[in-house]
Amino acid sequence: MADFPIKNIVFEKIKDVTSITDVDLVKALTKAGHPLAEDKFNKILLDLEIMGLIRVSWLTKDTRRVEVAVQEVEEDEYDEQNKEMMEKDYEASFPGVEDS
Repeated sequence: MADFPIKNIVFEKIKDVTSITDVDLVKALTKAGHPLAEDKFNKILLDLEIMGLIRVSWLTKDTRRVEVAVQEVEEDEYDEQNKEMMEKDYEASFPGVEDS
């Protein structure tokens, strides 16, 4: 395997399954040849969460759920109005064509 930073490898594992427990993630990483110390693993999860790439929540006292964060696309109101005007201008640029 290429020499990717371990943070990328962890994120790819999470993306592959969308949602996984931290215990299963550690097992999958170890099986893939990337064993991590618990403090290093927690630091990577924290970094990925701060970056907005994943969400971590507690399932039980000892188990966390790790999932890919849903990226919400914000439409700017100005951009939306501009897009509508451009569509209307485009439609108006065809003379002789009427709405049916």
